Order: sequence, then structure tokens, then C-alpha cells
Amino acid sequence: MRKENFSIIVVLLSVLLLVPVVGAAENRPDTLVEETAQEVLEIIRKDKDIQSGDKVKILNLVKSKILPHFNFTRMTRLAMGKNWRKASPQQRKELEKEFRTLLVRTYYKALAVYSDHIIKVSPVTDLVGKNSVKVKTKVIQSHGQPISIDYSMEKNNNTWKVYDITVAGISLVINYRGSFNSKIRSGGVQGLIKALNKKNRKLILKESNAALVIRFMKA
Repeated sequence: MRKENFSIIVVLLSVLLLVPVVGAAENRPDTLVEETAQEVLEIIRKDKDIQSGDKVKILNLVKSKILPHFNFTRMTRLAMGKNWRKASPQQRKELEKEFRTLLVRTYYKALAVYSDHIIKVSPVTDLVGKNSVKVKTKVIQSHGQPISIDYSMEKNNNTWKVYDITVAGISLVINYRGSFNSKIRSGGVQGLIKALNKKNRKLILKESNAALVIRFMKA
């Protein structure tokens, strides 16, 4: 699978997974995946602004619905691997912030093209006494082969959060670990932070320029 396709699928399924619902589903990660996937698909299908790529609506959706339900601290630690020990407490905070921004800013635009997919969730058979599980799903595309998606989730204070996503056998955190290690080898932990910050600023600037073009065209 091409790296960019992997990244797009990751963020789309993350959004579908992580819109919060009330009731018993919060205590079963597989039910949470099933119910919220259908809810968000319906929202996307009905919202023409999201389908047309409305940046404000999509970013608000990502920030309000995804971020509270990811364990970004653990995700960042896993992506850093053994290099996590080299980072100071302040550097760890900066890494988590930049990593979270990178994921949101890079992939939010893919939301608009996801309305014609179907998600099938496999039930988790044994949850008794478990605080960490893997929820297995398959994404049925209108064109192409089904794609297997596994969500690694953990429970803290009776709330399930995602700390990794595996697409067709490729882990999100491991996928980033290679590039993180490379940056650290050449510039240390601070070099990685600077590289992530630079990339994030470019993405934000690109969004701003695109927004100006859209406003000009509508004027």
C-alpha cells in the first residue's frame, strides 16, 4: 500500500471511530466503532459543505471529535520508540503537540470523499478484565478490495481510547517511527521537533493560501 493512501485511510477511519456516543456503547469498544461509524457516515452524506471540502467544518469536526478520544501521549511514545527516553519532559510535550498537529493538518481533507464506504466490525469476544483490546474491522470500498483495519484501544477510567491503528498490516506508529528515528539520528530530539514544526507551519500556510484563493473566487 502506498504511504499516502495508508495515511488517508487512517484518518478517515479514526474520525468514523471516535465521534462520542452515549450509553452502554462507551463500555464496549467494538460497539463504539459500529455505532459511531454509521453515525458519522450519515453526517458526511448529508453535509454538502463537508463533501465540498469546507475547511472550517472539517477542522472543527476533527478537533472536537477526534482529539479527545486519542491517547496522543502513548502514540507519540510508541512512535518515538527507544528515543522517547532521550527526550526531556518539555521535549515530550512539544513532540506530542507537533505530532497531533501533523496528523490533523495532513489528513483532514480526506473526510469529504468517504461517504460511499461500508464498515464491518468484528465483535470482541472477551472483554472481561481487559484494559487493552484490538478491534478488527473491514472497509468495503465501492471500487477495490476490502481493507482490514485494526484499532488498538485501551481503557482508562472506563473510557476507551485509541493508541494505534493498523491498516492492512501496517501500524501507524511504526510507520512514523522510521522517519522519527532518521530525524533524531541527524539532529537529535530537538531536530525532530524543529522538523515537525516546520512541516506543520508549511501545511498551515498552504491552508491559509488556499482559503484566500477561495475567498477571492467567491468575491
